[in-house]
Amino acid sequence: MRIIGTGSALPKKTVTNDMLATFLDTSDEWIQTRTGIKSRHVISDENIEDLGAEAVRKALEMSGLQVSDIDMFIVSNVVSEYVTPGMSCIIAEKTGLSCPMLDINCACPGFIYALDIAETYYKAGKIRTAIIACVEEPTRMASWEDRSTCVLFGDGAGAVVLAEGDNIKGTKLHSEPSPDKLWQRRTLVDTPYITKAEFDVPLQMKGREVFKFAVTECTRGVDELLKDTGIPKEKVDWFMVHQANRRIIDAIISYMGQPAAKFPVNITDHGNSSSASCPILLDECNRKGMFKEGDTIVFSSFGAGLLSGAAVVEW
Repeated sequence: MRIIGTGSALPKKTVTNDMLATFLDTSDEWIQTRTGIKSRHVISDENIEDLGAEAVRKALEMSGLQVSDIDMFIVSNVVSEYVTPGMSCIIAEKTGLSCPMLDINCACPGFIYALDIAETYYKAGKIRTAIIACVEEPTRMASWEDRSTCVLFGDGAGAVVLAEGDNIKGTKLHSEPSPDKLWQRRTLVDTPYITKAEFDVPLQMKGREVFKFAVTECTRGVDELLKDTGIPKEKVDWFMVHQANRRIIDAIISYMGQPAAKFPVNITDHGNSSSASCPILLDECNRKGMFKEGDTIVFSSFGAGLLSGAAVVEW
């Protein structure tokens, strides 16, 4: 397939490091030094599904297609106020989509997993067009008393419209099941028969282990995928790396041995928006006119699971 439209939407509330320092034992210097983040967009009076719908509408407008032209709708979402129906149905009702739709929870690499799914359906001859929306509010997962996690995240939504083409040159998915590295638990409705202990736990993360996984699997996944597709790293125009932590991004740049200018960054004022990170970054770069036809773009992302993925796309 090929990407013919992009869109994104962010909450209007901007939370700076100095604002966090009023109730956390932290400072702007402490956060920036460890994460590269100065501020992030945080859900206040918005609903995440409305941001998702806005991103979809913007991507559709850019593509020139109508909702009736779309054959499949895939939404990546980790958590929301809804248990059911899926976020895809909620956003579809707001945008007029009525095609087959599904939801995935692959955490941060959800955009790449969704690309792989859409491309597979396309190659099977079942669809010609698709929309992927990544709709995330990770600020609702972390404890706002835990400076090691809550300072990392921001909310938002990103979307792309896909049509017929031969521009997705390859995808590579990877898993290293380690649920104890990055996780959150919540209790469900009780029943008269539950005897086990259940509890709510905000987001927990073993930072050093996640850092090691992110850098190792990002570089290895990209290297293997480029080898499979026969594309030298030097021929890649842009590396769209998941905006999780500036230290991680800098380590990846160092290992890749490519110019830092090839790695667009928006983590400074966005934070980590989970699977929405890559499509938000893509949309912002696209609307700045950074891409030209024929550019080679590599996506790489990693997150809870532990899961990771890479994709090579020709613009």
